[in-house]
Amino acid sequence: MATFVLVHGAWGGAHGFRHVRSALRTEGHEVFTPSLTGIGERVHLISPQVGLTTHVTDVVNTVLYEDLDGIVLLGFSYGGMVVSGALEHIGGRVAALVYLDAFVPADGDTVERLRGQPLDGPPGVGRPWSVDGPARAYDDPAEAAFSVPRRSAQPIRSFTEPVRLPRPPEDFPFSRTYIRATVPDPGVPVNPAFESAAARARDSPAWHYHEIATTHLVPQNRPAELAGLLLDLA
Repeated sequence: MATFVLVHGAWGGAHGFRHVRSALRTEGHEVFTPSLTGIGERVHLISPQVGLTTHVTDVVNTVLYEDLDGIVLLGFSYGGMVVSGALEHIGGRVAALVYLDAFVPADGDTVERLRGQPLDGPPGVGRPWSVDGPARAYDDPAEAAFSVPRRSAQPIRSFTEPVRLPRPPEDFPFSRTYIRATVPDPGVPVNPAFESAAARARDSPAWHYHEIATTHLVPQNRPAELAGLLLDLA
């Protein structure tokens, strides 16, 4: 039996993994999907003070309080920043690290810098402290009907706070996998950070690389295919 810790992305929540959770648990595995403070089911806790460190702590505390070890740790999209920041604290408990169409930052990187453009005007007094996400494409209209009302604003501090990663992922003894969604979301510019991270993994013997032919919301559009890849890791 494997233990999976799946970390959702911006504007989302743990509910986005509900189909993947079910598939993994049906195969007898343990699955944790921590909800990040201020979004998803914890949207009532949003504030200007919620940042990347808050979200890293959400994941670290889940692992430590549940005393999880030998985990498959997955970060989806913005969740790549979160799992990267968590490595300093729980890297010794990770057996496999998976980035799902996600940021793979270096120490000191921010989402804003990796995207290559300001999020909502220049930093400073009067800047909004939360930001809405782009429209996303869903393969199943029923999934869209479920998910769209549950998308919530993201605290900007989570995008402007630098990640702390004393060592790159390649310096840890666990395996590393990058999964790239290959179909662009209509009307959404291609994220250069995801393209760069995918190329890094594809060209390196230190990484495993996979592609899934769907748009960005892989856990909701291709849950069975994603679960199959994760089961192979387990």
